[in-house]
Amino acid sequence: MNIFAETERLVLRELLPTDAAGIFELDSDSEVQRYVGNSPLKTIDQAHEIIALIRKQYVENGIGRWAIIDKNTNNFLGWTGLKFYRTPINDHQNFYELGYRLIRKYWGMGYATESVVASLNYGFQQMKLTEIFAMAHKDNLASHHVLTKAGLRHTMDFMHEGQLEKWFEIKSNRVDAV
Repeated sequence: MNIFAETERLVLRELLPTDAAGIFELDSDSEVQRYVGNSPLKTIDQAHEIIALIRKQYVENGIGRWAIIDKNTNNFLGWTGLKFYRTPINDHQNFYELGYRLIRKYWGMGYATESVVASLNYGFQQMKLTEIFAMAHKDNLASHHVLTKAGLRHTMDFMHEGQLEKWFEIKSNRVDAV
């Protein structure tokens, strides 16, 4: 098992097939899916498919979303990390996008910001990236807050898959301010 980053409270590691129950709890919640445009999962097999897809990204792109694990309880809290996009989005192609998603009972505890900062540090320090992007639905104020608190800057709004999204970015020279 690969551990990519640790914080005071969290371990950020590769997603494993054994995380299927956590992914199902996360992605079967319609409130979690509210701003991401996905239908809630209906079966555990769908959770296994998501994990397999992310594990394939590790091989093909050298990076993918990571499991967020509570150090004290070993509970699966959600996922975080970078994803490499080859297809164009908002006039960008071949870029790294920061994302995260938490099981609802862990919202509002600072885990999102903590995992985002660790992901940014990994991207800039380990991968030597010069910029990282993020996007969030125009109405997802909690995500806007997390991204700006972590040092990303809202630079524009754009349409993506029929939804108005906010585009955020951070350059490698800004991560030290986090």
